[in-house]
Amino acid sequence: MALAPDTAADLVYRIFDLQRVVRCVAAASFRGQDTGVALQGVLRFVGEGESRATHLAERLGVSAPVLSRHIADLEEHGYVMRRQDPDDGRAQLVALSPAGVDKLRQIEEHRAATLQKYLSDWSQDDAEDAARILTKLAESLKHSARATAAGPVTVTKTLQEH
Repeated sequence: MALAPDTAADLVYRIFDLQRVVRCVAAASFRGQDTGVALQGVLRFVGEGESRATHLAERLGVSAPVLSRHIADLEEHGYVMRRQDPDDGRAQLVALSPAGVDKLRQIEEHRAATLQKYLSDWSQDDAEDAARILTKLAESLKHSARATAAGPVTVTKTLQEH
């Protein structure tokens, strides 16, 4: 059965509200850190494996110059490394440095601990149900035109799932 228009509109509202709340929690949670929320997002995508900067920009939905600034900031902190793409000398590949791997692990652990604190009134079943529904939602949405143009999206496991 198709989704009713009112239900779709309500779901859109709730998704945007969730995005806003998550951004606010993330910003407050990492205030004063050497990497802000935007750099942490870039770090997470780079952590999925060595990739061309142009591909990262497409996946993140940002322009190449914006991503270039983020990569430069992360490189200055010693979290990422760049090298020429052996298949195309004009392109660069970006990967996490050992310090970047450690930083990403710290960020993920901190985020998980923060979420545990905020969801202390949730049961394990509530959290598993939410994760299942969010995964289903992400799977459905990743087939949108922008997601398709940006390439495949991989769902990565959290540190607790490893």
